[in-house]
Amino acid sequence: MFSKLDSLEQSYTELEQELSKPEVYSDQERYTELAKKLASLSEVVEAYREHKSLTTELENNKELLSDSDPDIKEMAKAEIESIREQLPELEERLHVLLLPKDPLDEKNIILEIRAGTGGDEAALFAADLFRMYSRFAERKNWTLEILSESETDSGGFKEVIAGIKGDRVYSWLKYESGTHRVQRVPETESQGRIHTSAATVAVLPEAEEVDVEIDPGDLRVDVFRASGAGGQHVNTTDSAVRITHLPTGIAVSCQDEKSQHKNRAKAMKVLRARLLQIMEEERKNAEDEARRSQVGSGDRSGRIRTYNFPQGRVSDHRINLTLYKLDAFMQGELEEMIEALAANAQAESLKQD
Repeated sequence: MFSKLDSLEQSYTELEQELSKPEVYSDQERYTELAKKLASLSEVVEAYREHKSLTTELENNKELLSDSDPDIKEMAKAEIESIREQLPELEERLHVLLLPKDPLDEKNIILEIRAGTGGDEAALFAADLFRMYSRFAERKNWTLEILSESETDSGGFKEVIAGIKGDRVYSWLKYESGTHRVQRVPETESQGRIHTSAATVAVLPEAEEVDVEIDPGDLRVDVFRASGAGGQHVNTTDSAVRITHLPTGIAVSCQDEKSQHKNRAKAMKVLRARLLQIMEEERKNAEDEARRSQVGSGDRSGRIRTYNFPQGRVSDHRINLTLYKLDAFMQGELEEMIEALAANAQAESLKQD
C-alpha cells in the first residue's frame, strides 16, 4: 500500500510543478485537465502526508522515552498512546481511498419508478418516492427533468422516468435500485387496516452516444397518438414514439412532448441508459462474480427497503439499518442512509481486496 501511496504523492508533486508553469496556465484546456487530476489525488495525498507526519512524531516520542526528565517521559508516553489510537483509523481510510473508483460515479442518471403490487396504493407510493428523490435532488442542487410519466386517476404513477443531472449523481443514488415496500393505512381504508404495497426503483447511469453504439438497423420505431391518464387524447397528431431495440427486446415509449422529434430524443436517452446498464452488469460479472454484493448490484427483484408509516420508521434490509425519522426521509433527507450504504459497500470491497 505504501509504495502505491509514494507513487501517488510523486504524481501529485509533479502535477503541482506542471500547473505552476506559465505556458500551462495560458493553455486553459490543458490547465483544467491537470487541475482535475490534481484534485482527484488531493484527498489521498493529504491523508498519506498526515500518516507520515504522525509516524515521524511517533518515532520522535519513542526517543524521548530515554530522557532523564520524568515529566518529558510521561508526556512522550501520552503522545505515543494518542498517535497509536489515530494510526489504525487513518490507515483504514487510506485503504478506502485506494479502492478502485467506480467509473460511472460521475455520471448523470435516468431514474425509473414503477408501481408494483398494491393497485392504487402502489401508484401513490410510486409518486411519494418520486417526490422524495425530487426533494433530495433539490437539496443537492441537481436538475431534474421528467422524460416519461403514466399517471393514475388517483394522482399516483404507474410509471415515471426522469433524468437527473448534477455533481456525482450516480455515486449518490446507485444504491437505490430495488423493490421499495410501504406499510400504511390508505386514505380509502375505513377499517384502519395497514396495507402493504410496493414500487420498484431503477437508477441507470446516463449513457452518451460514445458509451453505447447503437446500430440504427437494430431499432424499430413506432409512432402513435399520445393519451392521458384517463385515456383522453392529449393531442391529435401521432407525436408519441415507441423505440424497440430488436437484439435485446427493450422497448421505450415517450409521449410527453408535442414534438415527435423531442419524444424520440428522450426515448433514445432512456434506451441508451438501459443498454449501458446491461453492458455494465455483464462487465462486472465477467470481471469478478465474487465482488458483486447485494448492495449496489442493481438487482430489482430483492426487497431493499421498507417504509412503515404507523411506526414512523424506514428500514434498509441490506445493512439492517432502521431510522425513526420517516417524515424527514420522505422530504428528501436521505444522506444518513445513503452514506451508511456507501460505507457498507466500501467495507465489502475491502474484504475482497
